[in-house]
Amino acid sequence: MAILYYFLKVTQTGNLFLLATVLLCFVTLSGVFISKLSIDPLEEHVQNLQNLSKETLHELNLPISTIMTNAHMLKKNMANEKDIKRMQRIESACGMLQERYNELDYMIKTQTQKIIQEPFALDELVQKRVDFVSSLYPHATFTTELQKTEIIGDSVGVAKVVDNIIDNGVKYSPHSPKIEIKLENFELHIQDYGCGMDEVELLQIFDNYYQSNTNMQGFGIGLSMVKRFCDRHNIGLNFKSKKNRGTTVTLQFKDN
Repeated sequence: MAILYYFLKVTQTGNLFLLATVLLCFVTLSGVFISKLSIDPLEEHVQNLQNLSKETLHELNLPISTIMTNAHMLKKNMANEKDIKRMQRIESACGMLQERYNELDYMIKTQTQKIIQEPFALDELVQKRVDFVSSLYPHATFTTELQKTEIIGDSVGVAKVVDNIIDNGVKYSPHSPKIEIKLENFELHIQDYGCGMDEVELLQIFDNYYQSNTNMQGFGIGLSMVKRFCDRHNIGLNFKSKKNRGTTVTLQFKDN
């Protein structure tokens, strides 16, 4: 305001262009100053949250590992079938906690790093994911045909993609929970024989919160996340589906 007063009263200027320039500079400087005051505390708050997340995640790893190790040791000495089943449920619950731990660790890393690139065996990863999901759905039947495949990429992110697709295949196959998984020539095919989708539903599957069956549990954001990950990592993603016949999802990886 002092600058504006100077040009109006002291210089007695009538140059509107110069006046507009002064006003623009004043508004810009004011905006920069206010933004600085607002952003600094926010950056500090975000940094504190990131540090807290890392520290909490580190502290969670020890108790999870301790429970898993001791449960495994105790089960070796058990003879009672009921006790063994109880211990297996404890191990399964710990496995789920470990999965959540891995996901949190992955999320923190992706916020602080660029795209993760590491060599890994895709066939071994897929088999591990099948073993894990099959423990959650003992009523489902899984068949695998996995060609040995080495790729470079984000192994944790790929695991989350595979989990999501297999999980959807089981959930949408209430009467015939059979999942066939085949890996060859850097293409992973995951096929179910469930309710399937028509052309209209296929056009909507990547929309946030969309669910072809509203009676299914979940938030309807899984395939949207899968699509974003595949796009970011240049992984081909293709859906083929027929109503009441089932769905086949194909992931196309790069030949390194």
